[in-house]
Amino acid sequence: MYYKILFYTTLMIGTLISISSYSWMGMWIGLEINLLSMIPLISKINNMMASEASLKYFITQALASSLLLISIIMMSMNNMYDMTSTLYFILIFNSALLTKMGAAPFHFWFPEVMEGLTWINSLIMLTWQKLAPMILLMYAMNLFTYTVLIIITNMMVSGIMGLNQTSLRKILAYSSINHIGWMLSSMLFMETIWFYYYIIYIIITINIILILKMLNIFYLNQLYISLNNNFNLKFFFIMNFLSLGGLPPFLGFMPKWLTIQLLTESNMYFIASMMVIMTLMTLYFYMRITFSTILLSKTYLYYYTHKNINNHLIMMINFISIMGLILSTFLFNFM
Repeated sequence: MYYKILFYTTLMIGTLISISSYSWMGMWIGLEINLLSMIPLISKINNMMASEASLKYFITQALASSLLLISIIMMSMNNMYDMTSTLYFILIFNSALLTKMGAAPFHFWFPEVMEGLTWINSLIMLTWQKLAPMILLMYAMNLFTYTVLIIITNMMVSGIMGLNQTSLRKILAYSSINHIGWMLSSMLFMETIWFYYYIIYIIITINIILILKMLNIFYLNQLYISLNNNFNLKFFFIMNFLSLGGLPPFLGFMPKWLTIQLLTESNMYFIASMMVIMTLMTLYFYMRITFSTILLSKTYLYYYTHKNINNHLIMMINFISIMGLILSTFLFNFM
C-alpha cells in the first residue's frame, strides 16, 4: 500500500514538472517520470490483464516519448529558416503528444489498456494522464488544418467504435476520445474554455466511476442487475451519463455550449456542425445504456452479490454536479 503513495506522488510531480518546464527537454523528463510512476500502479503480479495492460501502456508511451525526443532534437538542430522540415518535426511532435493522450487516430492502445485497469487506475488514465500532453500541445499548436483533421477523426472513431461495446471501461475510453476532440477544438481558440471543459469532465467522470467502483461493476449486464432495487442510485447514474453526453440542462452541456459559441464566433461553422452531428453517435449509445437501465428488469444471477448502497455524501455530490448548470444560472441571475 505504501508504495502506491510514493508512485501517486511522483505521478503528480512528473506532470507538474512537465507543464511548468522552461525547456522541451525538461518537459520530456516530466513525461518520463509520469510514465514510470504509472507502470507500477497498473501492474499486479496476480492479475494477467493488469500485467498485459501495463506492458501495452509502457511500449506505446515509450514509442511516443522516442518520437517526441527525436522531434525536439531535430527542431533544435535544424536551421529555422528551413520551414518545411521544421513543420515536419512539429507534425511528429504533435502526433507523439496525441499518442500519449490517446487521441484518435493514435488511440489504438487506449481502450485495450483501459480494459485491464481497476476503476481507480481508470480514473487516473481518463483524467490526470490527459493533463500534461494537453497543455504541451497547447504550447505548440501551430498546425491548424492538422488539428481540425484530428478533431473530426476523434469524433468519428469514438462514435463508431463505441456503439458495439459492452464493457463500461471501453465505453468510457471511447467517450474520453470524443471529449478530447471537443477539448482540442476549444483549445484552438481559447485556453480558458478548455480548462472549464477539462474540470467539468473530471467532475462527471469521478461521479460515474465512484458509483461503478462502489457496486463493483465492469459490464453492462452487471449494471442492469445491480441498479434494479436501488432507485436513487439508478437515477443519479442515468443523469450522470446524460451529463457526460452533454444534454441540457445538466452540467456537461455547459462546456459544449461554450465551445460551440466560441467556434461560431470564430466563423468555424463547418467544424462546429460536424462536431455536433458526430457527437450524436456517442449520445446515442449513452441513451441506449440509460434506457436499458430504466426499462430492463433483469433477474438476479446466482453468482452475483447485490450491494444495497445508500451513501448520502455520494448522492449529494452527484446532485450538485448534475444540477450545476441550473444552480449557477440561477445564482448569476440573482447576483
